[in-house]
Amino acid sequence: MQQVLPLAGVLAAIVVAVSGANVTDPLSHVNLFIGTLNGGNVFPGATVPHGMVKVGMDTDGNNFAGYDPRPEFNVTGFSQLHQSGTGGAVPLSNFKLFPIPECFAFEQCLTTIASRKTLRNILPDGTPDDFASPGYFSTNLSTGVRVELAATRRTGLHRYTFPANSTTPRILLDVTNDGQVSGIMPTLNIDHTTGRMKASGNFATSFGPGRYNAYTCVDFQGEGYSFKGPTEWGPYKINYPDKNGVDLAQHYYSYGSEYGGLLSFPPNPNGGPSTILARVGISLISTAQACKNAESEIDDFDFDRVVSDAEGQWRDILSRVDVDTEGVDAEMVELLYSSLYRTHIVPGDYTGENPGWKSSEPYYDAFYCNWDTYRTLFPLMSLHDPENFARIVRGMIDIQKHEGWLPEAREAGQPQFIQGGSNGDPILAEFFVKFSDHASALGVSADDLYNALLADAENTPENWNIQGRQADVWKALGYIPSDTTYPGGANTKQVSRALEYAFDDFSISQVAKILGKKADATKYVSRAQNYHNSWNPNITVPDVTDVQIAGFFQPRFANGTWNYTDPRHCSVNDPTKATCFLNAIRRDGFYESSPIVYSQYVPQDTANLIELQGGNERFIERLNWIFDQNYFDSTDEPSQQIPFMYHYANAPGLSTQRSRQVIATWFNTSLSGLPGNDDSGAMASYVIFYLAGLYPLPATKQFLLSSPYFPRISFYNPLFKTTTTIKTINFVANPANGTGGTVFVKSVKVNGKPYKSSCYLEWDVFTSGSTVELEVTDDINVQCGNGKNALPPSLSTGGYD
Repeated sequence: MQQVLPLAGVLAAIVVAVSGANVTDPLSHVNLFIGTLNGGNVFPGATVPHGMVKVGMDTDGNNFAGYDPRPEFNVTGFSQLHQSGTGGAVPLSNFKLFPIPECFAFEQCLTTIASRKTLRNILPDGTPDDFASPGYFSTNLSTGVRVELAATRRTGLHRYTFPANSTTPRILLDVTNDGQVSGIMPTLNIDHTTGRMKASGNFATSFGPGRYNAYTCVDFQGEGYSFKGPTEWGPYKINYPDKNGVDLAQHYYSYGSEYGGLLSFPPNPNGGPSTILARVGISLISTAQACKNAESEIDDFDFDRVVSDAEGQWRDILSRVDVDTEGVDAEMVELLYSSLYRTHIVPGDYTGENPGWKSSEPYYDAFYCNWDTYRTLFPLMSLHDPENFARIVRGMIDIQKHEGWLPEAREAGQPQFIQGGSNGDPILAEFFVKFSDHASALGVSADDLYNALLADAENTPENWNIQGRQADVWKALGYIPSDTTYPGGANTKQVSRALEYAFDDFSISQVAKILGKKADATKYVSRAQNYHNSWNPNITVPDVTDVQIAGFFQPRFANGTWNYTDPRHCSVNDPTKATCFLNAIRRDGFYESSPIVYSQYVPQDTANLIELQGGNERFIERLNWIFDQNYFDSTDEPSQQIPFMYHYANAPGLSTQRSRQVIATWFNTSLSGLPGNDDSGAMASYVIFYLAGLYPLPATKQFLLSSPYFPRISFYNPLFKTTTTIKTINFVANPANGTGGTVFVKSVKVNGKPYKSSCYLEWDVFTSGSTVELEVTDDINVQCGNGKNALPPSLSTGGYD
């Protein structure tokens, strides 16, 4: 096991300049605390890649993933389930354990959150004494208890070291307090001979109307000494432990009360600190299965082995992306690997824990939400983790078979609210476009995948707020009208949903082409161009006279006439200060972004969008105005492609500079290093692509190309057993503010031969294990090249044929 350092120590170790050209261990460059402030809501606890269990510290601060790094906030427990980077309400945080080193008597121990909460030790620099690395978390509490956490896929392992003066070490299990304090119907049974506690509860999801059951099984063992069982035991209600009780059923249950169990253990008979291990199995099926999960995954209570195994899993994943660090600021290396780490926290592998039905297929949960992740997270998986990608796709298809539609947002087996379109479609299409030749070998049925896509595209569910699309209206009108109430869901986000539906249909058309379904391909290509139906060329921005900007996507009535939404709506410049978040009474037509941003959102046909906006010069002028007037929103996914859109106007140097300015302005390695929610790794994958000098278009075989932040970056794909390396031949350095520098791509060679474009790479470059050589210059006026295929593809130019 690696040396355990306090937070200050690990940060100091990370920020020193990177010496040498090779990354010897990617784990040493991962900072789990990035984004734990400023609304990033990042989870810094212990988990394995895509683990169901994410065991971490909960505080009374402000982080939806439990942890707040500010020293003034108290620790309230160490719970087993978390999300990472989400909004909505506070998710999960189930089954907290908490150590109590001393209380006068068992019956007088204080057990509620408000009475037990405890500060952490504070280091000389004023930061709390916390440490985290992939697979491990630790803290030192002000009570003298040291807490260490580790995890397997479905089981947490806690190590509590009580101070020598703790004559009766105690640990409680909090059954009812999840993140929302939503727990009802608690159960708890204590085996007083062994100390095993089995518990369950019913809890509210955090971004939807559903509730779920969760179950736990907790066992205890001494480290360095042994004991047969607890010396005292009993359930508690509020601050009243019931000594020698064994079952919560013996209590009078009332809604809103806090319930749990409390155990006392013998101290270390050899003197000195007493260390107690707590093994916590989790299940969504039953307490019996929670016990089985724990026994099968951690049968030996070997804490160091569990940490080492987790580190091995993380090292395998993270080492598939390798960089040359020569001449690169250490912060960029840390930002890359920390971001790569966060792309593998969710979705979680809940295989065997599907509460809805029995299936031999994988089951993945914690899609939160596809609208956030389809753009960059899954294309990143295509580059380095196709096997896990295939398992996720299989799980999504299995959900569609049983529920009728692909999952969009999901938590603990329950569907949650849709943000955009049916954004599972581009995820499945991304997989199939990239891996159709290997789908069968990876266990993905092409027929089942295509049928799942058609279900989204053609069928209207009873509630299209939580699954599927408003397909009937979309098929009838080619847009979503703003004046008609339809059964099935709130009539909001009409323009945003229409644009998403168009891209969804584009992604289906690409799958249809591969499968030889020519009629379907033609049909969905046609529907992919329905964005025209929401384009109003006569709209301008109020009070703007210095640039000529005309034409925006706008809401429309069922009779074909136009409604109107101010293009500034939901931007920082909106006179009404609207937000465009989920709300059934908001009929403005847009979700989370302004019409100004959404009017750049036709990723399948940017060439035609340029024509609608007046040609290359006007398009570039418009993009510049978006940035200069702060309409670009780094926190919001529809903005993510905007910095790279200059490529389509044959001005890739401007894309390079804008994308680098985004990184310099909004992303760093501090606690507040994210501009908003990490969105389940969506922002993390976005950062990785920018640092790699790439930007993907899902469900296609193209990656827009810029220059990486590294002299060399390599992607290893274990499916193809190939490594693709992008080298910058005359790498100099990265400009600190993202402006200027010798970073603009002048020419490209692939395997020693001049490439057809300086603006994008095809997928076969990555399947064959190629060497891509970039010649860079300080001239920002570089272009894509001279051939007919130099510009990136668009539907209207036939580039996807």
